Amino acid sequence: MRYDWLDCYLMEKTGVEKDLKKEWNWVRYQIGGKLFAALCLDEHDMPYYITLKLDPEEGDFLRRQYEDIVPGYYMNKTHWNSVKPDGAVPDELLKELLDKSYGLVLGSLSKKKQREILAAAAEEKGAETVKKEGAF
Repeated sequence: MRYDWLDCYLMEKTGVEKDLKKEWNWVRYQIGGKLFAALCLDEHDMPYYITLKLDPEEGDFLRRQYEDIVPGYYMNKTHWNSVKPDGAVPDELLKELLDKSYGLVLGSLSKKKQREILAAAAEEKGAETVKKEGAF
């Protein structure tokens, strides 16, 4: 896979959790229990697609611009798009699309849930800072 930075990039985002959905063979990236990106693996556990959520008009536009962006693999074809992991989509564009997907899903959560996620992340970051400074 050409986007070897993908996992680190997604896991650095506030409140992201990752798991493997064995039945689908997907590495799922979620915020508040909702999927915003997935690394779809084939029968040999090799990346087959990177799936993410986009505004329907933007997704349609990008699918016409890049042959390596297709309607969402096993997902709602209006809101989800899949990127071929060895394709020609520029790294910076893929990062931008992943950011948008994260923002769309985070924004769809209740304000209460958003505050909980941000507060937990701030608390965790504070604990890491204290630990680095030798207080633990």
